[in-house]
Amino acid sequence: MEVEYAFECPYCWQTITMLLDLSASGQEYVEDCEVCCRPILITYETSGDEVLDFVAQPSA
Repeated sequence: MEVEYAFECPYCWQTITMLLDLSASGQEYVEDCEVCCRPILITYETSGDEVLDFVAQPSA
């Protein structure tokens, strides 16, 4: 199951959305901002159909 999740880009501060896969208990990956195209490290944890923790930070 996927859910659309909104957050602010840590570079340009624009609100962007992405699909999170809730079938995994958590993931970590790099995704480019759809506005400024800079790399964002996405880390999140889920439980069932709920996002427990979500962090979007600049990717080194």
